Amino acid sequence: MKANRVRAWLVLFFFGLLAIVLYKYVIPPNLDEIKLADELHPIVAQKKDELIQQANELGIPIIITAGYRSVEEQNELYQKGRLSTGNIVTYAKGGESLHNFGLAIDFALLNKQGEAIWDMEYDGNDNGKSDWMEVVTVAKELGFDWGGDWPGFKDFPHLQMTFGLSLRELQQGRQPKPDDLN
Repeated sequence: MKANRVRAWLVLFFFGLLAIVLYKYVIPPNLDEIKLADELHPIVAQKKDELIQQANELGIPIIITAGYRSVEEQNELYQKGRLSTGNIVTYAKGGESLHNFGLAIDFALLNKQGEAIWDMEYDGNDNGKSDWMEVVTVAKELGFDWGGDWPGFKDFPHLQMTFGLSLRELQQGRQPKPDDLN
């Protein structure tokens, strides 16, 4: 009798633990319940401006090609190379990108003609170094993480600040505070 009771409690404990794991790590969040941003986080916006200024001081003009992105915009990007023409540009659906939470930006270099380029070898300031990598170095010093450091899919124009939060935590409604820093 006592063994049956212990067994029953163990089964309940196991299923309770399983439910927590499924909710926290496996079951996708309901996008309607996610509190998404509608602009860049104030610190990300400030650091973006500092990045532009510091890159310019190095003789490297850059342009920010993306910042905050709505779920709809993210889903449109996700369709590229899948349901619409073009190459796959992202593996993140709406609600799965830090752009949706106002925590990411994308950049490009501006060449001498003022055109946006994504050439990682370009040396427009003629100092013998890749302008792209000089911008990445500045971005990292400002607290950004670089998509080029990711182990799988490399997103070279992508810079983000997580403030120590995982994507899952953001999806569950946790938000960085304006006075937080990476």
